Amino acid sequence: MEYVVICIVAFLGSGLTLFSGFGLGTLLVPVFGIFFPIEIAIVLTAIVHFLNNIFKLFLVGKHANKNAILKFGIPSIFAAFYGAYLFTLLSDLDPIYSYHLLGREFEIMPIEMVIGILLIFFALFDLLPKLKNIQFDEKYLSLGGLLSGFFGGLSGNQGALRSAFLIRSNLSKESFIATGVVIACMIDITRLSMYSTQIFNTNNALNTSLIIAATLSAFLGAYIGNKVLKKITIKMLQQFVAMMLIIFALLLIAGII
Repeated sequence: MEYVVICIVAFLGSGLTLFSGFGLGTLLVPVFGIFFPIEIAIVLTAIVHFLNNIFKLFLVGKHANKNAILKFGIPSIFAAFYGAYLFTLLSDLDPIYSYHLLGREFEIMPIEMVIGILLIFFALFDLLPKLKNIQFDEKYLSLGGLLSGFFGGLSGNQGALRSAFLIRSNLSKESFIATGVVIACMIDITRLSMYSTQIFNTNNALNTSLIIAATLSAFLGAYIGNKVLKKITIKMLQQFVAMMLIIFALLLIAGII
């Protein structure tokens, strides 16, 4: 059963997140968590996420904007370390509110509420007519990289904020997706280097065949998504990302993810 569920989520998640630039890890962690201890689920997700991004890199990498990668990606990596350090300092901070739903307890954390509000704010730029024509000039890419990397290190949720900046940075739809993939690979390498000890210690507990099945399903989803990409417009892409941002932000604020 776990093969069926995880492969379906990997397939659908990879196809959809090719457009949005975020969300596959968010979908896979709780699904892996149903069948494995959470520390194993996080490692499995990180491996599948990285391999899928490498595959996406071969599909769309040639369209990446090198200037955006340098201005956004490099600051995000450095900021991620500071965010991770602050996370260690704030890990004992009490949640704002906790509640039970469907037999589970959810906690609303201060930092996740802040990130959620920021994401909704950015999403409005693509949904409200008065804000649609506002563009984030390239000079703001480094600021976006710092914010994305910092909050990524702090909470693990950096892809959504990255997409919020890149989608408004006057890139083509191909360049937006390819640039996000390259930056995501950079972040994944950073994450996996930090997880290396944990991967080594839990090597016997990792389900290699499941990793392969989930990765291949994600590859297929990304491949089909890349074919669909040719049929959509940049306006459709912006609206899709905006809706994904709002859904993600509301789940984040609610403490569900």
